Amino acid sequence: MTQPPPPPPNQPPQPGGFGPPQDQPPQQPPPPPGYGYPQAPPPPPPQQPGYGYPGQQPNPYAQPPQQPYGQQPNPYGQQPGYGYPGQGQPGQPTMPLHPQPGQPGGGGRKFGASAVIITAAVVAIALIVGGGIWYSSSSGKDDKADDKKTTADSTPSDSKGGTGGTTTGGKEKVPADTASKVLFQVPMPKVSDTMVTTGSWLTDKVYAKSGAAEIDGYDRDSGAKLWTIKLPGPVCQATKNTTTDGRTAIIYEPAMPTKAKPSNGCSQIAAIDLNAGTKLWTKTANSGDQPISFENVTVSAGTVAVGSTDGGAAFDIATGKALWSPKVADCYDAGYGGGAKLVAVRKCGTYDSPVLHIQTIDPVSGKVLSDYKMAQGIEYASIVSTDPLVVAADVGDSAGDGSGISDFFSIDNKTGALRAHISAPGKQYAARCDGITRVEYCTELAVGNGRLYVPTEEHDGSGDSYSKTNEIVAFDLTTGKQTGQRADAGDGYTITPLRMDGSNLLAYKSPPYDKGGQIVSIDGNSFKETTLLENPSTETVRDTETSFLPDYAEILYAEGRLYMSAVYADKPSSSSTDDKDLAIAFGTTG
Repeated sequence: MTQPPPPPPNQPPQPGGFGPPQDQPPQQPPPPPGYGYPQAPPPPPPQQPGYGYPGQQPNPYAQPPQQPYGQQPNPYGQQPGYGYPGQGQPGQPTMPLHPQPGQPGGGGRKFGASAVIITAAVVAIALIVGGGIWYSSSSGKDDKADDKKTTADSTPSDSKGGTGGTTTGGKEKVPADTASKVLFQVPMPKVSDTMVTTGSWLTDKVYAKSGAAEIDGYDRDSGAKLWTIKLPGPVCQATKNTTTDGRTAIIYEPAMPTKAKPSNGCSQIAAIDLNAGTKLWTKTANSGDQPISFENVTVSAGTVAVGSTDGGAAFDIATGKALWSPKVADCYDAGYGGGAKLVAVRKCGTYDSPVLHIQTIDPVSGKVLSDYKMAQGIEYASIVSTDPLVVAADVGDSAGDGSGISDFFSIDNKTGALRAHISAPGKQYAARCDGITRVEYCTELAVGNGRLYVPTEEHDGSGDSYSKTNEIVAFDLTTGKQTGQRADAGDGYTITPLRMDGSNLLAYKSPPYDKGGQIVSIDGNSFKETTLLENPSTETVRDTETSFLPDYAEILYAEGRLYMSAVYADKPSSSSTDDKDLAIAFGTTG
């Protein structure tokens, strides 16, 4: 999965495409973060017993028991207990996962052999939510039944499209004319330094996008601004998941960053009604008298769950009522995957030999429903899908490309048993996960039909000597073997999975130097490709489109409309390569 590193904040991704050779500047490591980048959290607080100890499931990788975290030396000493504001109960301390700012090595022993110092710039650029659409059909009701349903890749039952018919096995229409036009463009917000703008959503009423310390709702066709939710600080994290009535959740900073204080911590949790354009509530959770800085947020069945090395919490998305918090001795929840089910990545064991537990949990009560213990030595894992349950990990840091993926694990939600282990060497397959701090963020892959769909790395095409291409292949989630199905990008194109549409797979094709990008539907059985949308090939439009590379952008598609957006805003400079747009929308005419 060898891929270029994220672009530095002051050097946006270069326009993509393949064709005549162009001088490519060497990739440089990201510079120090600008304002608005999440900073590493303070030392972890203690945690209390409670909410389901890890189950003892049979595991072929099981290791002899080790001394628990609580019996290891703590360079940070005892901390006040974790709880909701005002609780502050004492408890068992946990060890920090990552070195703290200004403290090489974290001021103590490294957390395992592969512990790394995550710079704030890399963390911010990694906030990629793209690779899928999160479409919420509004029922017009405001009851708890709607809150109990969560979707990450569904489309409304009354989808309307052109006269070209419907793809077999999916809801997306084939338009009479697949040629698209630019519907609207959202200009890049003016900021004094780089600021995170992660988060975009699509409902049947609105296209919503995070801006500079705000979230804006736009008309899906004209781009007219429908509403704005102002925030006191930048958005840190946004989940891809929504309830069926268009509610989602974000984490944001309580104040704007300054030169003296470039981050104020990601302590504010909010539920957002995307259709109404309102913030339903804001909550925090404390460690002693200090608010916890959270690293990830998700939504499942009307529950907002947030996690970090400092602790976790869960709230009712409609009311903000606190539902549960993970308080297990010698363990903590690194984060959650949401959508159809709620899955926790729980880290337990010793400081030097941690063990990850992948646990399906009840969203309302927090009860553990199933538990899978991963092999000792795997320090980080990402949730690719919660139903069916698929987990990605970089086993032994063997991927070697920064993608976070060397292997996939297909797990039974009900029993916690391993169904299949899928090897996906980084040199062969292209997909990305950020399991270090954001366990839900995997892009450029999809799960459905009992299969995992992954793109191959680029390779030489059949055209001129500069032509590149790749394919999408499928793995069976029961056997772990390839099914033999393959979808070719076509000469000069690079194909990337977006999401499932019923039994079909939707994918985006990055264009060559003389054409526009495409959205295609791939039949789940025959793997036949049907073009749903093709963007203009004019140079100005193509240059804008290719500034939103799948590696570094959010890409949403539904009902003949394609939305592409950036995950950060940068201050203006004299460079002619500056990205001018925060988002661009394309649509077919029939």
